[in-house]
Amino acid sequence: MKNILGRKVGMTSVFTDDGRFVPVTVIEAGPCTVVERRTKEKHGYESVALGFGAIKKRRVTRALAGHFKKQGVEPSRFVREFRDDIDDVEVGQTVTVGSFVAGDRVDVIGISKGHGFAGGIKRHKFSGGGASHGSMIHRQPASNGDTNAGRTVRGSRRPGHYGTDRTTHQNLEIVRADVERNLLLVRGPVPGAKNALVVVRRSRKSANLPAAVEAS
Repeated sequence: MKNILGRKVGMTSVFTDDGRFVPVTVIEAGPCTVVERRTKEKHGYESVALGFGAIKKRRVTRALAGHFKKQGVEPSRFVREFRDDIDDVEVGQTVTVGSFVAGDRVDVIGISKGHGFAGGIKRHKFSGGGASHGSMIHRQPASNGDTNAGRTVRGSRRPGHYGTDRTTHQNLEIVRADVERNLLLVRGPVPGAKNALVVVRRSRKSANLPAAVEAS
C-alpha cells in the first residue's frame, strides 16, 4: 500500500546512488494504523482510513472514542481516507515507509503556508508600477476592468487572503526510504510549514502510464 500520512520535518540535500546531488524534503511518515475499512456492500464505496499520531484519550470526543473502540484500535490524532491501492489491507494493520522504494513517484498533499492579507505583487506576482521618483503607484494594482459594474467581477486578481489552501504537488520522486527512522526523502518542495501534516499517495500520473514507460 503506497499511501501514508506523515509530518513535514524540513529540507536538506543528499547524494543519490548514481551520483546526483539533489534537494529533498524530509517527511516523518508513519507508522500509521488502519482504523477502518469501508466496503461497497455496506458503505457504497471501497476505502481504507489511516490513523497517524498519538493523542491523549481525554482529548478524543465521545463519538470518535466509540468509533475507535468499535474498530478495536487505539485513537489517532489524524485520520484520512484512501481509495486507491488498498488491496489486502485490514483493520489494525500497520503501514510504514517500507512499502516505498527509491524511484517511486508520489503525490504529496498539504496545507500551504499562510501569508495573511497580501497585495497583488505578492499574491499574484504583479510586476508593479514605475520605480522612479513621483510614480506614486510602486506596488498598487492598476486598472482591473469595468469601473461601472458596481461590484468586484468574479475571477479578478486583487489583494486578499493568501495561503492556507489545500495544495498537491504531483509526481514527486522518492529518493530514499529509511524504514528504521520512518523517514521519506522526497525530491523537491512539499507544501506546508514545518511539522505540518502531509498526505503521501501513489502518483496519479505515474499510475496511468504504461508499465514499459514507467519502468524506463
